[in-house]
Amino acid sequence: MNYKIISYNIGRILLVEAALLILPAIVSIIYADGVLASFAVTIAALTVTGLLATKKKPSNKSLYAKEGYIIVALTWVLMSLFGALPFYLSGGIPNFIDAFFETVSGFTTTGSTILSNIEVLPKSLLFWRSFTHWIGGMGILVFVIAIMPKTENSSMHVMRAEVPGPTVGKLVSKLGASARILYGIYCGLSIIQVILLLAGGMPLFDSICTTFGTAGTGGFGILNNSIEGYNSLYAEMVIGVFMLIFGINFNLYYLLLMRQFKQALKSEELRCYLGIVAGAVIIISVSLITRNYTIGSAFRYAFFQVASIITTTGFSSVDFGTWPIIAQLVLLFLMFVGACAGSTGGGIKVSRLMILVKSGMRDIKKAINPRSIETVKVDRQAVEEPVVKSVSVFFATYIIVLAISSAFVALDGRDLTTTLTSVVSCLGNIGPGLGSVVGPAGNFSSLSMLSKIVLSFDMLAGRLELIPMLMIFTPYAWSRKYN
Repeated sequence: MNYKIISYNIGRILLVEAALLILPAIVSIIYADGVLASFAVTIAALTVTGLLATKKKPSNKSLYAKEGYIIVALTWVLMSLFGALPFYLSGGIPNFIDAFFETVSGFTTTGSTILSNIEVLPKSLLFWRSFTHWIGGMGILVFVIAIMPKTENSSMHVMRAEVPGPTVGKLVSKLGASARILYGIYCGLSIIQVILLLAGGMPLFDSICTTFGTAGTGGFGILNNSIEGYNSLYAEMVIGVFMLIFGINFNLYYLLLMRQFKQALKSEELRCYLGIVAGAVIIISVSLITRNYTIGSAFRYAFFQVASIITTTGFSSVDFGTWPIIAQLVLLFLMFVGACAGSTGGGIKVSRLMILVKSGMRDIKKAINPRSIETVKVDRQAVEEPVVKSVSVFFATYIIVLAISSAFVALDGRDLTTTLTSVVSCLGNIGPGLGSVVGPAGNFSSLSMLSKIVLSFDMLAGRLELIPMLMIFTPYAWSRKYN
């Protein structure tokens, strides 16, 4: 284990976080909301810590997969700890565990909250709360690679540990250039959404914060009733469409920019993703129509909530906890599915489920005809066996983490719906669960401190695809013997 390179890289990232905190500090100055001192103290603490960690460049710059995973896991934990300080120091969230939970939820783009009255927060804290979604959506380490591509040969280990999905590769020959392309697409789509929301009459501050939540597929709103508070069909449709857009693999947007339209549209994952969305919207719309919703309102609410849940954004335009059981079951299924690999969305990912289903079908065929040679194919290309195996391991680990976390949260004595869906929503980085306690009309404030710590771990584990967070608790990972 190369401890010095780990410390050096984490120090650089903390300095980046200090720079990013300047934006909400400026918002605090503009609105004179009295929170500037809290941001100043946090920026100073990050700067001092970052400078101490980067004071001396390590002579051994070797960075292997193990170091990459550790850097990613510790970075997200430390960024959340420091990022919670403005909420805690300002008194906006007086309990540090609550502030940490809220910040983890922001950076991991989960959107679960402990706040019951969001609108009382100062503007700068609302901005920082939503901005954490935008930072965490694409990944802070991908951002660092984009602006400081100095470890080109080893940065792939870091990027693999942070970018959601079974695989990650370069768009172009240099990783730094790939990261800049990804962030260019990310920024471009964000700007377009802000403009469209402004065109619909949404205030500038609201448009920016809402776009942060949409782009990062996070779901923090700045109104107590989330998107429902705007009561705007136009805003819901714009946000709904962009949630689906940000849930698509960003590599496909690169192909579109390169005018490789046929290759982009051939994506099997994209077709499956859109097919699941269409099927879910139809089923939920029909179930709502049977409850005396008009066809228009049924489609409106179904489309928005399906887009919100499958992309793990978590915005709400209606209290879907009161919907028919069939509609809630569909939403629960979508919580597990998640968005596409390589997007800003969470969940298990569509591509993993495709591989898992195809692997199961292959095993059934081989059981029927043991001599047959069957391969798992995606986009008409054979998936390598290590990838198929890793998907199965991921799914099994996901279920184990979900079960253990549910056991801890069950100590609160809540009902099964609250206990299970609170863990599912946090592990899948979705936001609201089901039921009156953690559903779209509730929040996580009434859960115990232990549950909030467990769910904070789940949010980080879900965002980082389990392995990095599990690795920091593995003695083997910290040994100097293995690289």
